[in-house]
Amino acid sequence: MKNSALLTPDSPGSCPLEIPIDQVDHGIVSQSVLTAPGLRITLFKFAPGQELSEHTSTARVLVQVITGSCEFSVDGRVELLTRGTLLHLPPSVPHAVRAPEALTLLVIQSSAPKE
Repeated sequence: MKNSALLTPDSPGSCPLEIPIDQVDHGIVSQSVLTAPGLRITLFKFAPGQELSEHTSTARVLVQVITGSCEFSVDGRVELLTRGTLLHLPPSVPHAVRAPEALTLLVIQSSAPKE
């Protein structure tokens, strides 16, 4: 995967919300979509059976399921998220994800710009 973002912060643009690979055989692949002050947008593609252990973020987070479904644990409570679902996480809320099938997530992290 390229390390550069799909979009640049100073120019209008569009991009597909699919990581340009057919399938992830194992692991988790990420692709930066846009990085700007106070904003980071990333696509994640999970192979079936992959998990991210519980963690927190100092940013406000929006997670949208692009393809597949996942078990998303929020502060100890598990929810099934399916294609088209949007999840909001305030800063510092513990969360984890498990992908029982191939999964693509769009993750938007927003934080107050540094002064």
